Amino acid sequence: MSELLNRRLALLGERANLSLLEQCLHGIERECLRVTGEGRLAQTPHPEALGSALTNEQITTDYSESLLEFITPALPDPADTLASLDKIHRFAYSKLGNEYLWSPSMPCPLPAEEDIPIAYYGTSNIGQLKYVYRKGLALRYGKTMQCIAGIHYNFSLPEKLWPLLKEAEGFDGTDRDYQSSAYIALIRNFRRYSWLLMYLFGASPALDAGFLRGRSHQLEQLDPDTLYLPYATSLRMSDLGYQSNAQAGLTPCYNDLTSYTDSLRKAVATPYPAYVEVGTHQDGEWVQLNTNILQIENEYYSNIRPKRVTYTGERPIQALVARGIQYVEVRCLDINPFLPMGIDLTESRFLDAFLLYCALNDSPLLTSTSCGNATSNFLSVVKEGRRPGLQLQRDGHPVDLKEWAGELLEKIAPLAALLDQSHGGDAHSKALDAQLAKVKDSSLTPSAQVLAAMAEHKESFAQFSLRQSQVHAEFFRSEPLSSEEQARFEELARSSLAQQMELEQNEVGDFDVFVGSYQASILAISN
Repeated sequence: MSELLNRRLALLGERANLSLLEQCLHGIERECLRVTGEGRLAQTPHPEALGSALTNEQITTDYSESLLEFITPALPDPADTLASLDKIHRFAYSKLGNEYLWSPSMPCPLPAEEDIPIAYYGTSNIGQLKYVYRKGLALRYGKTMQCIAGIHYNFSLPEKLWPLLKEAEGFDGTDRDYQSSAYIALIRNFRRYSWLLMYLFGASPALDAGFLRGRSHQLEQLDPDTLYLPYATSLRMSDLGYQSNAQAGLTPCYNDLTSYTDSLRKAVATPYPAYVEVGTHQDGEWVQLNTNILQIENEYYSNIRPKRVTYTGERPIQALVARGIQYVEVRCLDINPFLPMGIDLTESRFLDAFLLYCALNDSPLLTSTSCGNATSNFLSVVKEGRRPGLQLQRDGHPVDLKEWAGELLEKIAPLAALLDQSHGGDAHSKALDAQLAKVKDSSLTPSAQVLAAMAEHKESFAQFSLRQSQVHAEFFRSEPLSSEEQARFEELARSSLAQQMELEQNEVGDFDVFVGSYQASILAISN
């Protein structure tokens, strides 16, 4: 174990500091498609009974009108975060009629591109902006790709922890600078080691054959309706033949916050020839917000993002530049189709130990070689992570995946122990043991279990997924919310609809001007 990690562990293990780790915050965003009883994409609008997708803070839509997104508050105990997510699911199911929430990350059999409905947010300027942004995504990447769902895990370390470490390490600079540089260091380590998460939690080894729309690919045919790779862990996180040429040159390698925000700011302000050719309007209608590499910074697709809660009307980059990094958003997690919410407490507890390891361990700057290795290790594991004897690259040398995974878990163990010491009990160490079992036996991984379940029931990917969706629907519907909880969600839904209506009635100014000033806001951030 590194000397730095040892020192930090000792400091946090002191009695006066131990309770700090109970103040980490956890938030979860879970995306899922609404589907019909036959397992087809629901063509119905976002159910009004769920409130306004624009203003309801807990239930919104992601890309498509059919792609729900459930958002929990950020809470210190992940058990409470998951309880909150559970309630959102139960409320949603009370309003879904005969529709289901699709259980895995990869979508159900989809209709033609033009029949996938883009999420609509009403007539306010901000609502229209969200809609045009999605039209731009359709234009740039196709709608099919946008129907993939995932779990985003938001995690922050306690604000009081940073000044403590800063002082111990004699960092020269403000608390905010230290905190941001520490989060960027966490992100670098996450880039180095996130292949491990794909092995342990990847759950998309197969997909519906229609998903690729007849394009060429390297997948194998499992049955007439299913494509797969025998050792894949997460086809969702593979390239799947989709390469954004525009984003290819965009590789923020996270050596400091400034270089990260600069690279994104540049991308939002740099025209891309193919998009310029299309223009922003067709037949007088907006088709994309601008013709730049990225329309807005959120278009940059990454496995993890540095984040800061934004003020009304503020852009993500503006918030980061003005106030530094507040938390990270882990974006590479598949939805586990065997779990009603797609994630459980064991996974959450392990993620906490993993992220704490990334935060406290040495994190040298990434060279272009180490950056390239991190990317190729990740891609190897998503496509063939369960292949016996799979080799990854570490410090310029090949290393067996299982050997490296075992060593990493051994290094994460003291972090799990520290979390247990802080919280009482042994839940984090047990969560770590569950991961060690998967390293020893790849048949225990979710990706292997998906293929095993399909084989056992002689099901296609779509049949397996629909069966799991029905099992989960029964789980949520069999035990409705208490009448108080139900009433609370219904009030949230009603007030969000009223809020949207108020926004629309009091809207001032023209949409074109609004887009112009939104675009200008990013260019105005001073270096």
